[in-house]
Amino acid sequence: MNIAFLGLGHMGLPMARNLAAAGHVVLGFDVAAPAREAARAAGLDVVDDAAGAVADADVVLTMFATGGQVIDAYRGSGVGPGLLEAAPTGILFVDCSTIAVDEARTAHALAEAAGHRSVDAPVSGGVVGAENASLAFMVGGAAADVEAARPLLETMGARVVHCGGPGLGQAAKVCNNMILAASQIVVAEAFVLAERLGLSHQALFDVASHASGQCWALTTNCPVPGPVPTSPANRDFAPGFAGALMDKDLGLAEKAVELTGVDARMGMLARAVYREFVDGGGGTRDFSGIIDSVRAQSDDVRSRPA
Repeated sequence: MNIAFLGLGHMGLPMARNLAAAGHVVLGFDVAAPAREAARAAGLDVVDDAAGAVADADVVLTMFATGGQVIDAYRGSGVGPGLLEAAPTGILFVDCSTIAVDEARTAHALAEAAGHRSVDAPVSGGVVGAENASLAFMVGGAAADVEAARPLLETMGARVVHCGGPGLGQAAKVCNNMILAASQIVVAEAFVLAERLGLSHQALFDVASHASGQCWALTTNCPVPGPVPTSPANRDFAPGFAGALMDKDLGLAEKAVELTGVDARMGMLARAVYREFVDGGGGTRDFSGIIDSVRAQSDDVRSRPA
C-alpha cells in the first residue's frame, strides 16, 4: 500500500519504519523540521508538506499529540488544503493519536462527510512497543473499515481489538490508562514502603510478580532499577511514556468522567498526583518516575514535628 504517515515523533517514527520494513511505500511528514530530519536519517521518505504526503495515498495514518491537531489537520488551516481535501477520494484514515472520545467522533464525521473511511486506533505499549512492533491497538469504527486497517495495525503491533463504533477505541484507551496510572502510583508506593520496612526491591518483586499484586506497572515498568532490566528505572527514567503524556491522558479521562457522572475517585486521585508530578518538573521523565515524588512526599511527612 501507499501509506502517508503524519506525526514522526518518538512513537510515530518507529511505527512508520515498521510499515516500510514490511514492504509498504511510506511517505512521511511532521510539522517539526527536526522530526523530519530524524526520519530521513532513519531511512524514511519524507516530504515537507502534509498535502504532498497524502496526495497519492491509499491510507493516511496520523499520530498527533492532541485532538485539536487531528481535527485541524483534517479540515485544513485556511492556508492550504486539509488532509481530507488533499487525499484521493474514498481512502482510509487511521488515527493512532490518543484524543477525547468526542474529538474522535468529530474526526470520523468529518472524514465520512468528505467521502472517506475512518477508524480511531490509539495504542498502548510506549516507545518500546513501537520499536518492537508489539503495540496493542484499540480500534473504533465500522467493522469493514477495521478489517481494512487490521493488516497495517498487525504490522505495527501484536494485538488489535475492535472495541465498537467510532470513538470507542479512544474510550478503551482512556479507561486503560486510568487503570495504568493508578496502578503505577500504588506500585511506587509499595516499593517505598518496602524500603522503609527494610524489604529489598528484589524480594518485593519476587513475591508480588507471582502473587495477587502482579500487574504491568510492576512486571514491565518496575519503578526501581534491577528487577526488570528493561524498565525506565534502569535508564534514569528516560521515557518510555512521558509523565506529560500520562497527565494528558488522565485529563481526557477526567473529561469523560465529568461527561458521564461516574464516581471515579481513584482515577481522579491519580489525575491529581500526575498533575503535581508534571508541575514539579516530571513531564519529560517516564511516568514511572512518580516513585521519586512518593519518596519526596514521604520524607516531607517524616520531617514534620509530631
